Amino acid sequence: MTVERAILLTVGGLIIVSVLLAVYVNLNWLWLTGILGAHLIQASFTGLCPVVIMLKRMGLPSKPGFA
Repeated sequence: MTVERAILLTVGGLIIVSVLLAVYVNLNWLWLTGILGAHLIQASFTGLCPVVIMLKRMGLPSKPGFA
């Protein structure tokens, strides 16, 4: 697993969990979905993502692109 694929898995999982929590627990969980979306937009411009830093420290390899 590469850093890029781990990020997709992490963010996708968090979005699904937050939507399910919003449906079954409380609509305020949709704030998490919005924050994740805003962070993805911010990370695309700045390249700064704390999860990427953490995954690289864990030793996951990085591979450019999605081949």
